[in-house]
Amino acid sequence: MDPDPYGRDPGPRPIDASLDAVSKKLGVDDARGLGRLFAHWEEVVGPAMAEHVRPTRLDGEALVVTVDHPAWATQVRRLGEELLDRVAERTGLGRPPRVEVRVRR
Repeated sequence: MDPDPYGRDPGPRPIDASLDAVSKKLGVDDARGLGRLFAHWEEVVGPAMAEHVRPTRLDGEALVVTVDHPAWATQVRRLGEELLDRVAERTGLGRPPRVEVRVRR
């Protein structure tokens, strides 16, 4: 195979390297911690909340969640500090500074 004219290596890369690169762009240094957040979301928030609240982004500024009803937005905001503590504890990631809630229409 001819080398890339821009100096990029077109060969296969380990998935961990790709996940780490994506995680760093999201402001998270540990791809495995980010994966734990999404994979274990139900354990972090409980089964009832997990049905209505989904994590959509985690970066150095906030944990962003999407809810399916304004009542769940209120619940997430009420649990804000406790939720952030649980995220840090369960994932091994640093504690996000705040929760940002978006209501899906």
